[in-house]
Amino acid sequence: MTNPIPWSGSGLLEEVRQRSGTEVSACFQCHKCSTGCPIGPEMDFLPSQIMRLVHLGAENEVLGSQAIWLCASCEACTTRCPMAIDIAGVMDALRIMAIDRQTVLPDAHGKQFHRSFLGSVRRHGRVYEMGMMATYKLRTFDLLSDVEKIPQMLAQGKLSLLPNRSGGIKGVREIFRRAEEEDRKP
Repeated sequence: MTNPIPWSGSGLLEEVRQRSGTEVSACFQCHKCSTGCPIGPEMDFLPSQIMRLVHLGAENEVLGSQAIWLCASCEACTTRCPMAIDIAGVMDALRIMAIDRQTVLPDAHGKQFHRSFLGSVRRHGRVYEMGMMATYKLRTFDLLSDVEKIPQMLAQGKLSLLPNRSGGIKGVREIFRRAEEEDRKP
């Protein structure tokens, strides 16, 4: 009898298990996580596919995917999982791993969205949607898509022409300052 070949994916699987605190190997691909995911249609890989890629040890594909960054951490997947796998926790762990490994985001628009969002929070203490979207559109040169939705959103009070400042803006700015200070540490 020959010795079995060690499974190449065990390193990634074990690291994700340790970081997330959940048994990813318990996933039997029922796809309930994917059918309940509100962001699923926008993802390059569905949550069940991410779980399978982790099983296979496909580190580059997983950490380079848009799915881990699009995940809203709403925990619909975790709630639906019959094996009680914390799939939202797995997505968090994968994002941290991607940052640790300095994985390049595949979608420049996603990076620009995050920069616009965080810039808005930094300036106003909360998100100012109109300003954030204007900044995002300028950064991506995608000026006219979705413009037809603005009048309806304004009429329904979903967008404000002027920003509302948060009462905790000093605290929010302090968080950004500490994060930048932490990034500068060797």
